[in-house]
Amino acid sequence: MLSSWLDGPRAAFNNVREQGHDARPAYRGEEQGLPESGPGSAAPLRRRLLGFVVDLLLAAVITAAFTAPNYPGDWSVLTWFVITVLPVTFFGVTPGMTLARIWVARTDSTKPVGLLRAVLRALLTAFIIPAVIWDFNGRSWHDRLTQTIVLRR
Repeated sequence: MLSSWLDGPRAAFNNVREQGHDARPAYRGEEQGLPESGPGSAAPLRRRLLGFVVDLLLAAVITAAFTAPNYPGDWSVLTWFVITVLPVTFFGVTPGMTLARIWVARTDSTKPVGLLRAVLRALLTAFIIPAVIWDFNGRSWHDRLTQTIVLRR
């Protein structure tokens, strides 16, 4: 069977299964050694989306406070970038992630995410596409490229 990346992760697992292997993980994050649920497990999409929307709204409100009575315009994007990069660099969370009870961790170390990874994650998120293409483990392109994962608190 021929398949492409458009077929998604299930198609890849079906190909492996057809070859006599059962390589599909039982749950998201199993391949990274994460628990199936609870703190430290892979964050679900709804929590990630909640955190992102809260950060966008916060950026719009903060920017509007400085640009009133005019609309914030593109300045909101800059504000969002700052409230995303700085907290993730040092603490692994944004204000929205704190509300959603999730955080960003490195997959290659226990060190903080760091400035370079936080900037790259934010830039890729701004392009939308890397942030909405997921693998079975719930990691999007921007997570995989920066060697990070979003976990539950």
